[in-house]
Amino acid sequence: MSLEPATVRRIAKLARIRVEDDEIAPLQTQLNAMLDYVAQLGGVDITGVEPLSGGAQMAMRLREDTMCDGAIAEQILANAPDRAGEFFAVPKVIE
Repeated sequence: MSLEPATVRRIAKLARIRVEDDEIAPLQTQLNAMLDYVAQLGGVDITGVEPLSGGAQMAMRLREDTMCDGAIAEQILANAPDRAGEFFAVPKVIE
């Protein structure tokens, strides 16, 4: 499948992307390459492959829901440009 310049302009307009006239040809080439790749995927043999309707069917491994400080507060605060005790110090933004 090959896109025409008018189609590329329409796609750009629908995507609300400003495209200059000199950018149409490279964009057309890139879009055609993408469409060719998608067409190649249509030729893949998928016999015997079960369709996946979503990840919700998979059993989730759960961990115990506990609260902790991570035990690395000092390491984290060592990266702070300014600190006040055990907290990050930030400039006042509301008067």
